[in-house]
Amino acid sequence: MRALITGGASGIGLATARELVAQGAAVAVLDRDPLDEPEVFAVQADVSDDQSVRTAVAAVVERLGGLDILVNNAGIGAVGTIEDQTDEEWHRLFDVNVLGLVRVSRAALPALRASASAAIVNLSSIAAPLGLYRRALYSASKGAIHSLTLAMAADHIEDGIRVNCVVPGTVDTPWVARLLAQAADPQAERAALVARQPHGRLVRPEEVATAIAFLANPRCGSITGAALAIDGGMTGMRLPPRKDA
Repeated sequence: MRALITGGASGIGLATARELVAQGAAVAVLDRDPLDEPEVFAVQADVSDDQSVRTAVAAVVERLGGLDILVNNAGIGAVGTIEDQTDEEWHRLFDVNVLGLVRVSRAALPALRASASAAIVNLSSIAAPLGLYRRALYSASKGAIHSLTLAMAADHIEDGIRVNCVVPGTVDTPWVARLLAQAADPQAERAALVARQPHGRLVRPEEVATAIAFLANPRCGSITGAALAIDGGMTGMRLPPRKDA
């Protein structure tokens, strides 16, 4: 299998690259930051730049000899209500999170159509199905990805391309660490994030990577248009308040 992962230099993307390599796949990573992984073909590109994306995807297809798996993981975050971000910030986040996914997928489609077992896995978020506090802009972008996944699955089923998304809860990544660092009380903010996870901890990047690899596996050929939650029960469970230890 030959896979391309966007935003693969850290967090979920890096964990996914390592998981797919461990499963025997040839893996390429597209990211703005260089990646030093000897078993991964790293390409520097910006998903907000269409020419950069087209050049990078072409280089990956040439290097790997084709493409079977695309993981659209690249994205940025935002904290606040609809009053807190300017129009420019809304445009910027959608340009990266949503149009970035579109640009990479569009560039990869010819190679994916040539694959006997093509799969696209998009990264949504628990912010899409749930109303999270002070996450309006980020939630809107992930909701768009959630809906876009379903539309892409319908559009490309006759091409033999399966399209699914994973829906992680709060994942313990460097990106989340940067958000916490901006809080007035990072320790209290982290405790609040942990407390809202029914299983009592943040999701591990490796857990999300395992789910991505599962959806990308050709043995899951009847799974398309699906959204797989990796959230410790946050979407579907309502537990009583935790008792003090």
